[in-house]
Amino acid sequence: MDDRPGGCHRWRLGVGLVPIGPWALSPEVMISTMDADLRNRGDGLEQRLQSGVAENARLQGELAIALERQTVTAGILNVIASSPTDVQPVFDVISESARRLLAGQTALVTRVVGDMLHLAACTAGSVAGDEEIRTSFPAPLTSSGIHSRVALTSAIAFRSDIETEPDVHPAIKSMARARGYRSIVVVPMLRKGAAIGTIGVSRAEPGTFTASQINLLKTFADQAVIAIENARLFEEVEARTKELAGSLDDLRAAQDRLVQTEKLISLGQLTAGIAHEIKNPLNFVNNFAALSVELTSELNEVLAPVMLPDDIRGEIDELSGLLTDNLQKIVQHGERADSIVKNMLLHSRRGGGEHRPADVNALVEESLNLAYHGARTERPQFDVTLRREFDPDTGMADVFPQEITRVLLNVISNGFYAVAKRCDDDDPGFEPALCAVTLDRGDYVEIRIRDNGVGIPPDVKEKMFNPFFTTKPPGEGTGLGLSMSHDIIVKQHGGRINVETEPGEFTEFTILLPRNTGLSHSIAG
Repeated sequence: MDDRPGGCHRWRLGVGLVPIGPWALSPEVMISTMDADLRNRGDGLEQRLQSGVAENARLQGELAIALERQTVTAGILNVIASSPTDVQPVFDVISESARRLLAGQTALVTRVVGDMLHLAACTAGSVAGDEEIRTSFPAPLTSSGIHSRVALTSAIAFRSDIETEPDVHPAIKSMARARGYRSIVVVPMLRKGAAIGTIGVSRAEPGTFTASQINLLKTFADQAVIAIENARLFEEVEARTKELAGSLDDLRAAQDRLVQTEKLISLGQLTAGIAHEIKNPLNFVNNFAALSVELTSELNEVLAPVMLPDDIRGEIDELSGLLTDNLQKIVQHGERADSIVKNMLLHSRRGGGEHRPADVNALVEESLNLAYHGARTERPQFDVTLRREFDPDTGMADVFPQEITRVLLNVISNGFYAVAKRCDDDDPGFEPALCAVTLDRGDYVEIRIRDNGVGIPPDVKEKMFNPFFTTKPPGEGTGLGLSMSHDIIVKQHGGRINVETEPGEFTEFTILLPRNTGLSHSIAG
């Protein structure tokens, strides 16, 4: 453009804006100016680029830290889920993760138990530090340690430099030096606002902990509380489930016992009724049979002086002998039937006799002698080795002596029957033996009767205390002996009767009787 009056200039467009006129710059100056401008712009771009790279690196670092923390948190939740009843793995992973993520030297997890603080997990930087930490727990909540203070106050506490802070007790400084740390932060594990434990991280170098790090410890504390609560609730549910299952079993057992009791009551009533009905005609049979024996004897005396032919006399004597034998068998079996009826009546009602203190060893000795002589009366050839192991401290027990004697006679007689049966089986080298043992059990006395007879099969053992159950041949057992023995020991005396047996080897009855059932005091009072 040409110059115009008034100081205006025209500009020519080309590579750049070049003024035309008296103030026009030379090309060299223009190029230099443009180079400087370009360099300035490049430096600015480079600075912004470097700043962006640094910011990107920072963001990547924070993202990596956040991802790591999220991964660790998720891992802790997995541990909680995989061990609902065991919190120790949770404490261990929290301790290790807190130490690593906060770049600490040592991390601790503690639990409050009563008024004491117990160490739950520890990740220490050295063996010496670990030993020193473990020896300082459990610690009272009132102690000067930072973990105890946090547990007591339920508030976060920290030290940025234990060596330089003015209000640190010398003992705490000494402990920090022994453990090798300068700064520490401790957060409480809170349940319903109260601390149930603590989580702390210490570092060898001084300095403050960031809000992000403290929040991470709070997250760990919340997770630890979740694990503790899960374990507690799981244990409560499990205990309640077992309790309910036990109650259900008890209810079923009670129902079974009730049904069985009702059956036994009905059976007892029926038994008593039948026994009473049978007893009267049975008495007539026994009495008239005995009387007929006497009459037969009198008839023989009357016929003795009468002169009769020899053949008739012989026939009369033969018939009289047969009649006498038959009548004696009627008497014998009548007495057996009468004994059965008496046992049925005894079984249908609860015990009897006098309740008083009795010498247990004397009762066992008396029962042994009675049972042995009774067995020899039935089988004169019967022989058995009797062993007695009486504890002199067994002493006295408040019992119904007659009833206990009945039980012992029944058990001992069964033992004699078992060894006699094994003798009949021609067991070579077998030597029949029965052992009676008494033992002092403090508030109880124990009586053991063991024989080396034929033993009891498992299917028989299950039913041996049932009324009217017997394995003896018809006419030899009523099936009421062990049933009555069980009632006398368990129901009448509040004791226990158990049996251990091995078929073909042995049978051992164990009777446990309380020394004082309380009945004697009520009777005396």
